[in-house]
Amino acid sequence: MLTTKLEAARSGGNSWLQQWNPEDPVFWEETGKKLAWRTLTITTVNLTLAFIIWFVVSALVVRLPNAGFKLSTTELFWLAAMPGLAGGTLRMVHTFLTPLYGTRHVVAFSTLSLLIPALGWYFAVQDPTTPYWVLLSLAFLAGLGGGNFSSFMPSTSLFFPKRLQGTALAVQAGVGNFGVSIVQFVTPWIIGFALAGSLFGEPLTATSPNGQTNSVWLQNATAIYVPFILFFGIAALVMLRSVPVRANFREQLDIFKMKHGLFMTVLYVATFGTFSGLAATFPLLIQKIYGGLPDAPDPLTYAFLGPLVGSLARIFAGPLSDRVGGARVTHWSAIGMLACAIAITFFTAPTTMGEFPYFVATMLGLFFFSGIGNASTFKQMPMIFPPRQAGGVIGWTAAIAAYGPFACGLMLGYAYDWFGSFNPFFYWAAAFYLVCLAINWWYYARSGAEKPC
Repeated sequence: MLTTKLEAARSGGNSWLQQWNPEDPVFWEETGKKLAWRTLTITTVNLTLAFIIWFVVSALVVRLPNAGFKLSTTELFWLAAMPGLAGGTLRMVHTFLTPLYGTRHVVAFSTLSLLIPALGWYFAVQDPTTPYWVLLSLAFLAGLGGGNFSSFMPSTSLFFPKRLQGTALAVQAGVGNFGVSIVQFVTPWIIGFALAGSLFGEPLTATSPNGQTNSVWLQNATAIYVPFILFFGIAALVMLRSVPVRANFREQLDIFKMKHGLFMTVLYVATFGTFSGLAATFPLLIQKIYGGLPDAPDPLTYAFLGPLVGSLARIFAGPLSDRVGGARVTHWSAIGMLACAIAITFFTAPTTMGEFPYFVATMLGLFFFSGIGNASTFKQMPMIFPPRQAGGVIGWTAAIAAYGPFACGLMLGYAYDWFGSFNPFFYWAAAFYLVCLAINWWYYARSGAEKPC
C-alpha cells in the first residue's frame, strides 16, 4: 500500500525512498508531485553549473592567444574538443551511477567535483607560459561537467509519470543547456575587471585585433562560479532523496541488447551532438571565418546566441512533444538541420562582413532545430522502454552524443587544415542528418511504424 507521507516513506534518515509510483494518480497528487518538482529544481541548477564548467574552455580559447599564450589553430581546436572527449567518456560512467548510488549522492558529489577544473583553470590562465599539456589536461577535466548529464537526466525520468516526462526532461536539459550561453556571455564581461581588488590575482595584458592593449583577468572566468558550486553541491546533499529503482552494473547492461537503443543513440548524436559540438566551436568558427575581415566581430558577442536559441527550443519542444508525439517532432527537427547544414556552406568563404548576418542566421537555425530534436528524442525514449531501461538508454545516448564537442572540434580543425575550408564538415553533417531522418521515419514516425512514439 502506497504511503501518502514522504517522511513515513523514509527509513531512519536514509536517502532512499521506500516506495515510489508516479503513475498512480493519488500518489502523484498527494506525495509525488511536490518532491519531483523540488528535485527537478535542485538538479537543474546543478546541471546548469555543470554545463558552465564544461563549456568554459570554449569561451577561454578565443582569448588565450591575445593574452600571450602561443597556440596554433589546431591546438586551439584541440583545447575546445577535449571537454567533449572527457564529457562523453565520463557520461558512460554516469549512465550507471543513479541505480547504484541514488540521486542524492550522485548529484551532490558530481557537482562538488566541478571545483577541480574551476580551480585548475583559475591558476593556469594567470601565466602565459603554462605548458600546453597542462592546458590540455585542464580542458579534459572540464569534461567533469559534461559527465553529469547522464546521471542527472535518468534520475529525473524516474521521478515523473510518462505523460510529463517530455516536459520535465526538456525543462531540466533546456535550462541546463543555458549554462553554455551563460558562460559565453558572462566571460568577456567578467574578465574585464578585478574581482575584490587583487585578491584573485593580477591581470594579463591582452592585445586586440586592432592593436589596442588592455588588462584582462582570465582567472575570473572560473573563480566566479566557485561559491555557487559549493553552495548548490551541499544543498543537493541536504535536500535530495533517491527513488528506489536500483540495479547492479551487470543488470543494467541489458540496454545494449535492444536495437532501438542503438537507433535512439544515432538520433540523439544528430541532435545533441550538433548542439554541443557547435556550441563548443562556434566562437572559433566566427574567429577563423570572419576574423580577418575589416570590422571583424568579437566571437563571444555572438557565440552565446547559438546555445541560447537551442536551449529555448528544447524547453519549448518538450511540452510540444508530449502533445503531438516525440517522433513527429524529431522528424521536423531532422529536416530543419539538413536544410541549415546545406545553407551554411554558402557563407563560409566571405569577402565582406555583409555575409556575416546570413552565416549567424543559418548557424542559429542549426541550434534551433537541434534543440527541438534534443527534447523530442528524450520524449521518445521513455515511451519506447520501461522506466529503468529508459533511464539507462537516456544516459547512454547522452554519453555518446557528448562526444559532439570532441568530434566537431577535430573534424572542423582538420577540414580547415586539409581543405582550407570548413565546408567538408557541413557536407558530412547533412548526409548524416539525412540518414537519421530515414531511421526516425521508418521506425517511429510513419503510419504502421514498429515503435510509434
